[in-house]
Amino acid sequence: MARRLFFVDGVHSGRAEIAGDTARHLTRVLRVEAGQKYEISDNSSLYLAEVETARKEHVVFRVLEKLDPRPSGPPITLCAALIKFERFEWMIEKATELGVARILPVMAERSEKGLDRGAFKRLERWRRIALESSQQCRRPHLPEILEPSSVALAVQTAAELRLLLDESGVGRPILEAARPAASAAVLVGPEGGWTGSERQLTLRAGWTPVTLGHNILRAETATLAALAVMGCALRG
Repeated sequence: MARRLFFVDGVHSGRAEIAGDTARHLTRVLRVEAGQKYEISDNSSLYLAEVETARKEHVVFRVLEKLDPRPSGPPITLCAALIKFERFEWMIEKATELGVARILPVMAERSEKGLDRGAFKRLERWRRIALESSQQCRRPHLPEILEPSSVALAVQTAAELRLLLDESGVGRPILEAARPAASAAVLVGPEGGWTGSERQLTLRAGWTPVTLGHNILRAETATLAALAVMGCALRG
């Protein structure tokens, strides 16, 4: 059975600590006890560790050995237009499971009014969701949740392969456009789709328009479908 993975702030002198609400979750919900072995990550290296002490709000791990890094594919940046927060947070959770390296919330013209203001207040919550999802799927490195950006800034995202999900149907099938690359980015629009000016701005910046087929998908569904295809294609 695979061991659980927990993130720690750092490893010092062969030990790592978790305190506060996270420690309470470990002791009260997961029932961790002294002597149990888990994997821990400081978001840089992966370790096999043993619980040394487990009190209500304080868990101490003793490092047993440093583990070899797990293979990961080329980094993917998800540039996702803001949608209703419940669905956006589900998207963050699942995109984390699919291995994205960065998530950039994008304030599109057709994003629902008020989401741009609320997004800045939810960054810490979104980062917490990404952390919990990373621990659940045992990925040793957290995705970076960036501050919300305009479309004009989002299209400047650097990557060898940059795909624009375009519901207008003018793009190539994503299965044809996705290819092996050292890095990639995908730009996903809001429920109302891209405006003409946003589409032209993106195309002028050199992004490749792609389609997922004839059906019009919800933003979060389109995102996960695109990430799954890209994750396979990038590895060749």
